[in-house]
Amino acid sequence: MVDSKMEEQLLQYESSFNILAAEMGLDYFPVDFELVPSQFMMEVAVYGLPVRLPHWSFGVRYIHQFVRHRMGHSKIYEVVFPGNPGRAYLANTNSIIENTLVIAHVLGHADFSKNNHLFRRVQEQEGYHLVEQAATHARGIEAAIEKHGAVRVEQVLDAALALEPHIDIDKDLRRPLYPGTVETAPLPDRGVFRRRFDELPGERPRGREPLPPGKSAPIPPHPERDLLWFIAQYAPELEDWERDVFLAVREESFYFYPVFACQIMNEGWASYWHARLLREASFIPEQFYLDAMKTHSDVVRPYAGEQQVALAINPYHIGFVLWNHIVEEHGIDGARRTMTQEDDFGFIRNYLTEDLANELELFRYVARANGEIKVVESDMNELRESILAPKFNFAAPRVVVQDIQKDGTLVLKHDHDVDGTGLDVERARKVLEYIYRVWRRTVKLVTVNDKGKEETLEKSDSGD
Repeated sequence: MVDSKMEEQLLQYESSFNILAAEMGLDYFPVDFELVPSQFMMEVAVYGLPVRLPHWSFGVRYIHQFVRHRMGHSKIYEVVFPGNPGRAYLANTNSIIENTLVIAHVLGHADFSKNNHLFRRVQEQEGYHLVEQAATHARGIEAAIEKHGAVRVEQVLDAALALEPHIDIDKDLRRPLYPGTVETAPLPDRGVFRRRFDELPGERPRGREPLPPGKSAPIPPHPERDLLWFIAQYAPELEDWERDVFLAVREESFYFYPVFACQIMNEGWASYWHARLLREASFIPEQFYLDAMKTHSDVVRPYAGEQQVALAINPYHIGFVLWNHIVEEHGIDGARRTMTQEDDFGFIRNYLTEDLANELELFRYVARANGEIKVVESDMNELRESILAPKFNFAAPRVVVQDIQKDGTLVLKHDHDVDGTGLDVERARKVLEYIYRVWRRTVKLVTVNDKGKEETLEKSDSGD
């Protein structure tokens, strides 16, 4: 049940914060705030959107989140969705002090999502209305279930959601199909030295030999990272409704990528601005401000709880400290330039110095099978990359489409040299099974085993 008194007070604070934020240089699309029950907040946090494709995996995530919440390990203050307008849900179980801080925090997020280049590029391609589009996707799934049955639809969703991380964010959301033939225009002359260099032993470029102009182009013409797009467009027997499912999951994955790739920057920026806005908010009582800053300290603390070892970073904490340092060194205009241009990879590599790492008490560690934790001495580059490693490719192994063989066999390759990530073989076999159900031909995955030797996993109608 919504507390009408709290709602009225928050509306007043929201209006005042919008005026103050504009005076302080924040620039964002309007944000629609809504007080909702904590259970709804949890559902939205788990699904990632207020309405989303129905699938059993979200139920598993909900149970995990619910258990963490009941055990006191997780509290969801707000869920915010960028767009024009943006949307923000506040838990009606939060205190008015907590929700006042959250309003200021959300305005920092809104400023970030409108002006950061990665967020803006994806939002422009999405049309700034993915929340509404996700509801359309969900209705499409419901219609497909009515027409084709829950079992068939779930099999397609199993495959699409198993490949959810496998998009190519460097390509456009709506990209054209491969050209049907090799371009007929002659290649530019590479020069005598370059031609002689190409002819040296071992210097021939990797990949297929160039084909004569006008010949049919191979599919794919190059290793393809966007598995969702490729299967949607080139699976030999995929029906239109199945293709729509894959493209819907791909569109939502594009939407989530900036949130994932800019988490430290984004949460730190929002934390920096909620602290500044609260400090300048003359319209809130002094004791109210002190209590709100106590909540701020809880949000940006280094650890998840008291007297815990920091085995994982708090993005609010590390982002908040780095943004404060950047503002001190380069001013707010310099900080805004960084905010528009970087993602977490550039942010951590360029601004996490050894002094800041020591201040943040960051370290690398090894967790042994017997439960022992050992701190590892390392240089700064290793520390930075250990923070960023879970962010690479949505924390999933890099897998590309290598080839479609003459009999229709789909050949995938684990690009282990790029991601440095090992495969969970049992999970990989399960994903191959999912892909096989929609590709409807043999599917192979080339990877390396734990001895560093090449190994091929396979799923076909004759079994594994």
